Amino acid sequence: MVTLKNQTINHMKPQLLLSLAFLAFTSTFYGQDQQRVDSLVGTLKEQVDEERLLTLRELFMEYLYVDPKLAKPYLDEGIQIAQQLNDTSLIAQTTNEHAVFLLVNSNPKDALPLLKKALELYRLLGNKERESAMLNNMGNTYRSLGDYVSSLESHMKSLKIKEEIGVDSEKMAASYWNIGNSQGDLKNYEASTAWYRKAEVIYDSLDLDADYYNIRYLIGLNLKDLGNNEEAMSYFEEAIEYYKKSNRHNDLAAAYDNLGIIKMQNDDFDEAEVYFKKSLDISKNYGEETLVAVTMRNLGVTKYHQGKLKEALELQVKALEKLEEAGARKLMIKSHLHLSRVYHKLGMLEKALESHKKYAELNNEIMSTENIEKINELEIRYQTERKEAEIALQQEEINTLNERAKVDRLTKGLYAGGMFSFIAVSGLLFFGFRQRMKKNHIAREKQEEIYRQEIAHKKKELASQTLHLVQKNTFIQELKENLENIKASPEKFKTEFRRIVMLLRKENASDKDWEIFKTYFAEVHNDFDQKLKTLYPDISEKEIRLAAFLRMNLTTKEIAATLNVLPDSILKSKYRLKKKLRLDKDTDLNDFLNSL
Repeated sequence: MVTLKNQTINHMKPQLLLSLAFLAFTSTFYGQDQQRVDSLVGTLKEQVDEERLLTLRELFMEYLYVDPKLAKPYLDEGIQIAQQLNDTSLIAQTTNEHAVFLLVNSNPKDALPLLKKALELYRLLGNKERESAMLNNMGNTYRSLGDYVSSLESHMKSLKIKEEIGVDSEKMAASYWNIGNSQGDLKNYEASTAWYRKAEVIYDSLDLDADYYNIRYLIGLNLKDLGNNEEAMSYFEEAIEYYKKSNRHNDLAAAYDNLGIIKMQNDDFDEAEVYFKKSLDISKNYGEETLVAVTMRNLGVTKYHQGKLKEALELQVKALEKLEEAGARKLMIKSHLHLSRVYHKLGMLEKALESHKKYAELNNEIMSTENIEKINELEIRYQTERKEAEIALQQEEINTLNERAKVDRLTKGLYAGGMFSFIAVSGLLFFGFRQRMKKNHIAREKQEEIYRQEIAHKKKELASQTLHLVQKNTFIQELKENLENIKASPEKFKTEFRRIVMLLRKENASDKDWEIFKTYFAEVHNDFDQKLKTLYPDISEKEIRLAAFLRMNLTTKEIAATLNVLPDSILKSKYRLKKKLRLDKDTDLNDFLNSL
């Protein structure tokens, strides 16, 4: 199964392949719409060649994620037409589509050579954007095969090409998504979540619901692995509602599987069994064999804990057979481990030992320290190359400025000779005038020094007031957390609660604090808030406050602490402010605010 995330082999994740970059010929979200399908089938009757191929591709995509078996005839005819037309671009395109079909049907081993062929064809055509897309697809295929070093290397190459050619933010988000997958595979859940969050912000700003709910589902998986099951449940439940509405059958099955895992972790094995069976019913009907295998394995673990060992053994054996057939090597790791435990419990010690050896060998091969170090090196290399490119660009600008300076000096030298005579004659006349100017200059410098001292004082006051707000609200947040702890001890809670509430009321950042801050800020920054109101009459006081903090160069975390909200809320507010200011995607919000 091609999935978005397999952080541990217990996980299943949405089957929405590799976001838009996996099938980079389109950015449209496909899900089978019978009215649209009927219309497309009707147009096929009179179409030939490229026009027919385009319609075949749309029909292929309509069925691919809903019922892959129905998508296959449209794919086969499309491949045949591309070969008959002998068009390199069309052959590359249908080769990629064939690989995607194999990946959806859990056959990464056969998909990889097709992707390599498509990559070479696009390189031959000089199509950098499609080259990036094929590297992205290969990265996900390597990942399915358990080759995480090659996977991350492909994704980093894809991201680098995107940065070079300047693709839109949606395509950048696809790379952030896939790199987050790679970090999750290595159990670097916090790093993985950081990459996912970058993609989440983009999808939210572009109102791309399909990608937004899938990326939040993945964040939920990370939260589960970090032990935050309650918050993870809320992410899964919102994704389930979306998958139901949009007929994303395999994604829904994967979500039920993960809810079952959470129930199992809480020792609620009967409830876990209900979710696993729901997942199996869906995945069996829609042909996702790897998902079927993993859910079988998880159901087998439930049976093991319920003491139903024969059922557990049967499920674990079937699950391992399916995973071996699909070549899903990473998923096989824990299957061997669970099988070993069942054999041991049944007293079949030789088989238990054999299964455990296979588990250890495969685990060492795939999750070795050497592989993890290679992956970390790839990411460090990527960040270093970005810095080097920035430095090279700056050096080029410096060289350009130096060349201009040389030309300016030469021009000035040519003029110098002609000007000398004029200056000599004018010198005497200028001398008297200069004496008067000197007196005025001294007086002006004294006045400017006074102004500088006043501004410096106001800046200190502003910085002090800003720090006061940050520290005050940080204190409030910590105090609220202490309140939660006190709740666990009723005897402490009763005596301390009223006093803490009174303290919170006194210490909370009030409107008066904001008015004081705003006064200092306006004096230092030349009535910044009035300028914003003049340019954007519909801007709110809350948005002006955020703009002021951004102009002060406060970090998202510091602003969140000041306003007593989560950092995610500040990120969303920044995107809304950017829309309110009608800035295009290439304009940096902080730079714009500093330019006012």
